[in-house]
Amino acid sequence: MDNKIKGKVKSYYGGIAKKVSNNSKASCGCGAACCGDISNNSNIYTKEYLEGLPEDAVNASLGCANPVVLAAFKKGETVLDLGSGGGIDAFISSKYVGEEGKVYGLDMTDEMLELANKNKEKMGVNNVEFIKGYIEDIPLENETIDVITSNCVINLCEDKEVALREAYRVLKKGGRIAIADIVQLKEVPKDIKQSAEMWVGCIAGALDINVYIDILKKVGFKEVEITPVNIYTKEIIEDIAKQKNLGDVYSKIDTDLLDGAYAGAHVKAYKR
Repeated sequence: MDNKIKGKVKSYYGGIAKKVSNNSKASCGCGAACCGDISNNSNIYTKEYLEGLPEDAVNASLGCANPVVLAAFKKGETVLDLGSGGGIDAFISSKYVGEEGKVYGLDMTDEMLELANKNKEKMGVNNVEFIKGYIEDIPLENETIDVITSNCVINLCEDKEVALREAYRVLKKGGRIAIADIVQLKEVPKDIKQSAEMWVGCIAGALDINVYIDILKKVGFKEVEITPVNIYTKEIIEDIAKQKNLGDVYSKIDTDLLDGAYAGAHVKAYKR
């Protein structure tokens, strides 16, 4: 990832962790259909998934859909959650794989890792471990993971092919990815993609859905499926601008061009 973009992403999400630690709810600025107040958003996590989780793990969630619903976990499996943040998906996964299973949460932000470990203590779980690193360079051995989850994170990585190749590397044969991510459904102005502020707002880094499929196949994945589940209307895009205080950026954009251009999607594929 370009240093400017990576620096802004780290700073932004580190700030969110601090905000949550100070008893505030987080928002990545992607509106209710993406990364808003998930505790009231049944489109992302229903009550059964959130039951028993620390409030700070829920408040720090910045997802665009529920990746866990795709994963079909089995007892004893090893899971890797990329960009684990406050730990919400790692903790949900830990319930399904059981004590005989293992869940790794990978994050590049010290503040998020600190928050996640505090939440781990609150939950008293023994099968979750949070590790520091980048999704383009996962600090795990080859073929050690059964399932990879991720929520609104791959789109923030500038080189998606490197990140997805790393995901493929650490998966066991027969392993799978169950990812929620932002995808692009139609062409958008070039200047949006080049704006670092828009990268941390979840949008500009999103891949065209067909390009995403091609990359997954290129790095080796089979049975690739990408299903849009939350379409971002012009109204949602405008709400993002308000949440993110990006008025100067958005004042130069024809929002009609963005209407329906992006969506939160479920991404599933296998390593055969």
